[in-house]
Amino acid sequence: MPHQFDFLVIGSGIAGLSYATKLAMHFDTIGQHVRIGVITKVQADETNTKYAQGGIAAVWSEADSFEKHIEDTMIAGDFLSDRHVVEIVVREAPERIKELIDYGTRFDKEHNGNDYDLAKEGGHSDYRILHFKDITGAEIERALLDKARSLRSIEIFTHFYAVELITRHQLGETVHRYDTDNRCFGAYVLNTQTGQVEQFLAKTTLLATGGIGNIYQNTTNPNIATGDGIAMAYRAKGVCKDMEFIQFHPTALYEPGKKPNFLISEAVRGFGGVLRTRKGDTFMENYDPRLSLAPRDVVARAIDSEMKKAGDPFVYLDVTHCDYEKFIEHFPNITAYCNERLGLDLRKDYIPVVPAQHYLCGGIRVNEWGQTNIQFLYAVGECSCTGLHGANRLASNSLLEAVVFGHRAFLKTIELVDQANIPTTIPAWNDAGTTHPEELVLVTEMKKELESIMSNYVGIVRTNRRLKRAMDRLELIYLEHEELYRQSKVSAPICELRNMIEVAYLVIKMAMARRENRGLHFNLDNVKAS
Repeated sequence: MPHQFDFLVIGSGIAGLSYATKLAMHFDTIGQHVRIGVITKVQADETNTKYAQGGIAAVWSEADSFEKHIEDTMIAGDFLSDRHVVEIVVREAPERIKELIDYGTRFDKEHNGNDYDLAKEGGHSDYRILHFKDITGAEIERALLDKARSLRSIEIFTHFYAVELITRHQLGETVHRYDTDNRCFGAYVLNTQTGQVEQFLAKTTLLATGGIGNIYQNTTNPNIATGDGIAMAYRAKGVCKDMEFIQFHPTALYEPGKKPNFLISEAVRGFGGVLRTRKGDTFMENYDPRLSLAPRDVVARAIDSEMKKAGDPFVYLDVTHCDYEKFIEHFPNITAYCNERLGLDLRKDYIPVVPAQHYLCGGIRVNEWGQTNIQFLYAVGECSCTGLHGANRLASNSLLEAVVFGHRAFLKTIELVDQANIPTTIPAWNDAGTTHPEELVLVTEMKKELESIMSNYVGIVRTNRRLKRAMDRLELIYLEHEELYRQSKVSAPICELRNMIEVAYLVIKMAMARRENRGLHFNLDNVKAS
């Protein structure tokens, strides 16, 4: 029997849980019983949100202003950001964060116990980052999960993996990417504990599936970040945008062979951390007047350049001059990790860092209400492209975008829900003629090859030749994997690799199409052409 919900949420990070929580509270208030299904492919708290260290940005003091936050965002996005969307997010930010606080989220306060301890990060012109130590995302995730679990309308399904969206295509109809009457009716979902694909039908579906980090060798994203929502939406004829704009965090801890990379927060540079070569020399003065507080794309390219010039696998981040007691207070997790894993005493030792894939600024194209081009399908958070980030995300705007658009998607959902319906003719998942693959080593090796292609050819600095080579090699992997997929019963590893191949294709395709260097997209051939 299919599962039937009023609302289906795929993903349990800040975007999905804030949306589900608002729906549940709204219908509880008006006395109407609804079913809200939240599915996550592992445990409920294993999300991109959990790994966000730095904080969440908002105008929070009288010294700051909406205009300054808007301008900082536009500058970071290389003026490709949609100013209308930027204004919406910045102006709605304080109210949304107050709601997180009402749900039980804690943010650090000054020693007086009243005022919030506001941090300043790269690209920001004022102190406006609310944070909880160096585990802000984990604190928000904790509070939202506690709130969601307290609401009777919400059912959380762990170890359920969304395989394919259900649209008019599954009804036997021909669907094109720019049709205006395509509709979503839920998803086919793999129960990873039984191996069965089940129907999760819903009047409205929200994708909140996070990023694509694992298409790269070095990433700060958790292992679950394989682009599932973006790939599913694209196969369902959703429109994707700005996939070439991939943010590499300048300062992931250098630990060869470890994945994901441990993140050394942007806030460490905001606190006073200084970048140095392996010889101990500063270098950011050669790249940007803002030095180590320049936007991430500038810093990442500078580090990449210094590493290539010297043939070094990393550079250093120096915090030895900082107030150690205050540093521990702000960054207890980072301090402990560096000491326990690498034996570093941050009073005298430098931190070895390397750029790592961190955030996707593009994704599934949505409007200012989180709506995709497929009716009753919404996308919020990193899997979406709202227009906020443009060519580069301003630090600590990601959690903010997720909570603002979670709210806006909720508003549009309750406005339109009475227009939604679920057909009675949706077929069950059909895997007739497939078998369990005998050698999953094929998947493992294809995944390694994909990571190598993307890291070497579609990284921080690109060229036309590298992009062409990446596309040619990706096509071979695609053909090999599609044959395996058609013959096999679905499993999480096979489906994840399928999705990774598809989002890698979108990244390469859009990188090849952009003929100018903007923000995070930097092609050496564009420099020569100009």
